Parts: sequence; structure tokens; C-alpha cells
Amino acid sequence: MAVLVALGSFVMTLVGGWTAQHVADRRHLVLGFAGGLMLGVVGFDLLPEALEGAGQDVYGVPAALLLFVAGFLVAHVVERLMAMRQAAHGAHDDPDLVPEVGLGAAAAMVGHSVADGVAIGASFQVNNAMGYTVALAVITHDFADGFNTYTLTRAYGNARRKALAMLGADALAPVVGAASTLLFTIPAQALACYLGFFGGVLLYIAAAEILPEASHEHPARTTLLCTVAGAALMWLVIGTAAE
Repeated sequence: MAVLVALGSFVMTLVGGWTAQHVADRRHLVLGFAGGLMLGVVGFDLLPEALEGAGQDVYGVPAALLLFVAGFLVAHVVERLMAMRQAAHGAHDDPDLVPEVGLGAAAAMVGHSVADGVAIGASFQVNNAMGYTVALAVITHDFADGFNTYTLTRAYGNARRKALAMLGADALAPVVGAASTLLFTIPAQALACYLGFFGGVLLYIAAAEILPEASHEHPARTTLLCTVAGAALMWLVIGTAAE
């Protein structure tokens, strides 16, 4: 089931790449909605599940919350290191100088997408309801992943065929990640800890990348409404699944 659901990530990533090539006018609405979904998944599903199953406190703080903060910080550090590398190569001055930087950034997106697929598979090991809610958040933000993978590769002077190749790799990555979880079963406590860590990563992506990007060029009320609608939808989905 996890692999079948992860195929939705494959499709959405390709849709994001297609949008990057052709139509970007309504992209901000999709990103705003994706940000709301991700916030809802973290706050209403991942964190409660992680807190319940991660076990003992560490120096007075639940292990799940420590890992949640660690996930947020790891995502922040990786993003900052990538930005520093791009600046060091003069990427903002002349993208044609260092096409490898664009390929490196796209490769990082592929690695992130593999982790997304692992998260989908791990969530299905908890129960189907969590699997579907995590998959919904991942599938929705994979639109942005596909858009950014193609855009980054092209922005630094790479040929269109290379951009399409990186887009294809990014689309396949979540399926590979989800399939890998069929080979092993994660212990319950370790699974809860992983979900806490992934929740921190997902929150960083939503708060520091998806939502600012959604409002950067289109600071419209409709974007904000899409974000609120995304969070409300996750509340409804998770609440319905719990009954």
C-alpha cells in the first residue's frame, strides 16, 4: 500500500516540473495549501504519535520533542550550507559559471524525496490512517519539490535534458524510499522517534520554505485562506480517522 500511495508523489513531482516549464501563475495557491497541510500533519498527527510512543524523557524533555527540534535544526543547517555553497560559487552573479551547483541542489532535493518516501512507508507501519495523512502532506509538497528541482537545475545553466533527468529522479525517489520500508520493520519506539524527527524537518520546510515562497510574489488573501484551509482539512481528516 505504501508504494502505491507513494506513486502519488511521483505524479505530483512531475506536475510541479511541468508547471515550472509552462504555467506558474497559480503556483502560490498550491504552495499555500501545501504549507497548511504540512502544518496540520505535524501538529495534529506526527507530534502526538511521537510523544505517545517515543518513551522516556531525556533531562526532563520528552525524547520525541528533542528529536523534533533536532529535525528542524538539521533541515535548517542543510539549507544554510547549500545557500552558502551557492553564494561561494557566485551563483547569484552568473548562473552559467557553475552548472554543477544546480545539479548539486537538485541532487539534494532527490535525497530529500527518498526520505519522504521512507516517512510514508514508516507511517504505514504505525497504521493506515497515519500513513494516508503523512502521504497527503508529502504528495502535496512534492509539487514544490518538482517545481524547484527543474527550476534549480535550469537556473544554473544546465541543459533542459539534464533538468528533466533530475526531475525524473526526484519523482522516482519517494517510490524507492517507500519500497525500502517493505524490507524491514522499524521497532515501535524507534519509529516514534523517527516520526518526531521527520515532523521537525516537515515543519521547517513548511515554515521556512513553502509558506514564504507562496507569499513572496502573491501576498494575497487567497493564499492565506488556502493555508488555513489546508490545516483545517488535516484536522478534519485526522479527526475523522480517529473516530
